[in-house]
Amino acid sequence: MSDPVVSKHKVVAITYSIIDESGVILEQSDIPVYYLHGGPNQMFPEVEAALDGKDIGACVEVVLEPERAFGLHDPNLTFTDDMQNVPPEFRRVGAEVQMQNDQGETRTFIVSKIEGDKLTVDGNHPFAGKMLTYAVTVADIRDAT
Repeated sequence: MSDPVVSKHKVVAITYSIIDESGVILEQSDIPVYYLHGGPNQMFPEVEAALDGKDIGACVEVVLEPERAFGLHDPNLTFTDDMQNVPPEFRRVGAEVQMQNDQGETRTFIVSKIEGDKLTVDGNHPFAGKMLTYAVTVADIRDAT
């Protein structure tokens, strides 16, 4: 019997690091994360394609331009307001605020900066505008059940 390889409809466990252009690790998981290869999942297509045909223990690195990852930074999603207009529970950097537009769509904004009596929230993904390297290792492969 041959060793399993990553292929369509296999459940694949990976560990990964997401690294920015300067080599800083932005996110890492040493605990395996599972996904259905070739099925509905949240993998970037380029990362999934690079894993296709790999076996357990294989490592791949995929570099994604901002447009292929989390998009370019959109300055229209950054807002600054007077601190007095913001509820106290959101008056700290890193606080998450859910906001809804006129069409009923919601988006999470993160308090990104506080300067004096001004508070700035940003609705961009924290990795938006960054070229990212995905370093991925195949930890396990099994048939989907």
